[in-house]
Amino acid sequence: MHFQLRPFLPSDVDSLVRYANNPLVAQNLSDQFPHPYDASHAVAFIEKTRAAELVTVMAITIDQEVVGGIGLHPQTDIYRKNAELGYWLGEPFWGQGIMSAAIPEMLAFGFANLDVVRIYARPFGSNLASRRVLEKTGFRLEARIDKVLYKNGRFEDELIYAVRKYGY
Repeated sequence: MHFQLRPFLPSDVDSLVRYANNPLVAQNLSDQFPHPYDASHAVAFIEKTRAAELVTVMAITIDQEVVGGIGLHPQTDIYRKNAELGYWLGEPFWGQGIMSAAIPEMLAFGFANLDVVRIYARPFGSNLASRRVLEKTGFRLEARIDKVLYKNGRFEDELIYAVRKYGY
């Protein structure tokens, strides 16, 4: 399925809410991604992404409609040569190869535009689809931390996957 990555626009509120307000999407994300997800959350999120000097959080769109998001979050202090990759996709678009194509685009963008040598992602251990897409796009499992995340009344393993600019 053909998609496009672009910055979020103020006009994206309705489609952002349509696909983000889904408990199956929220269950695999940090609590910073609220559920239920309403227009006030969308407006605040879009304003925050647009205020950045360098936009590193992109809308995943199909026919100009936002169906997901993907972003790089540069770290600070002793982690400043690293960026965290975060992403989500609306449920109707799962399993269609969109994220497998979007992640390499973001990696190329990140290594070309950010002063980082490592991009990492931290999926829940139970999120098999996210683990597969990371492995498919060149990430390697660096660590597994047992039962450290607490979401929806239960503990989850945290996995740390990473890809490096200069290889291993």
